[in-house]
Formats: sequence, C-alpha cells, structure tokens
Amino acid sequence: MGITAVVIDEERTFADALAIRLNAEADLEVVAAARPTAAIAGRCADVILLDVDLAGSLRFCRAVCEPSAQTRVIMLSHSSESARIVTAIEAGARAWVRKDSSIQQLLRVLRGVARGDTWLPPAETGNVLSLLVRQQDRRKDCERMLALLTPRERQVLACLAEGTGRRQIAERLNLTVNTVRTHLQNIMAKLGVHSALEVVALTRAWLVPPDGP
Repeated sequence: MGITAVVIDEERTFADALAIRLNAEADLEVVAAARPTAAIAGRCADVILLDVDLAGSLRFCRAVCEPSAQTRVIMLSHSSESARIVTAIEAGARAWVRKDSSIQQLLRVLRGVARGDTWLPPAETGNVLSLLVRQQDRRKDCERMLALLTPRERQVLACLAEGTGRRQIAERLNLTVNTVRTHLQNIMAKLGVHSALEVVALTRAWLVPPDGP
C-alpha cells in the first residue's frame, strides 16, 4: 500500500510543485493545499508536510497528532532554529525539514516518518536534545513549585497567566480583592519571587503553551 500525504504551505505555487514532484514516486499519493482545514485533516493522510510559518500551524499540528491519530507531521521551514524545532516536537511533529533540502532527502524523511521514524537536521540535533532536556527539567521544577500551592492559589495563578487583574480575579472566583491579594502574597512567598510581575512572567512561561506563528 502506498503513502498518502498532504502538502500544506502558504506558498501555493511551492505546495503544488512539491506535490507534483512527490506524486512522480510510485509509492506516493500527494495533494497540495494553501492552509490547514478540518477537511484536510479529515483526509486521514499518512503524512502531512506542514509549513511551520503558517498561522495556526502548531495548533493544527497538535490537533492532528493526538495519541489516537495515525497521521504524522513533517514541519517544513526556510531555517533550522533549535528553539522552534523543540516547539514543533512538543506539538507532535515527527520531523523538521528545510525547504532548500534536496528532494531525495525529503523523500527519505517522508518515507521514514510514514514508517514511524523521526528526523532532525543533523547540525541541530545536539542543540535540540539539550533544549528538550532543559525543558523537561523546567517542567519538573514547575510541578514541584505548583505542588506547594493550594487549589485556590493555583486558580489565582491561572488567572494571572491570562493577564486578569486582581478585581476581575476576585469577581471570577467569588472572592474579595483583599483575599486575592493575600493569595498573591502567599504565591510570591512560595515561588520565591518579590513582585506580581515576576509571578506573571513565571506563570506565562509555565502555563501558557507556545503557539508560534
């Protein structure tokens, strides 16, 4: 059985040309699209080649890479930046390929990903692995810190991460402003920071997932 794939790229000319070239391979059946849509996801393609610079690309990647899904995503990009590769991996992508790679390289990656393999640009592999380890360590630190907070303090923290002000937090959680202030003071003490701005910076780093362009 052949491999079905979808090329999704904001440069429709690029997507069409790549799909035509890939379709020249006997084992591939490829279509092109300019943007991710529910209809495209519904095609149940084996592999999606996705332009990382498309608006909502990471949200789309997370949606199609759920644990129960069979579709795998290859991110296409004009560059190879370790931090962006890590973000794509965390969204579920199985590979990252530069658009200026040879068609032979892309075919090797595509066929490998269809089999369940992963692939990273060799020059970035070390940096990516180091960043992933740091992210894991940071996540463990976050879990340890959050474990110090009460359920109500975590609710206040989540509201702060959204940029909600104290009065609005009080209204949302049915608390007084003074009680919110007390919770915030307790949170700062437990997290070892000295201002609400530091709390907001930490909560956004911990609780708000990156979503890219």
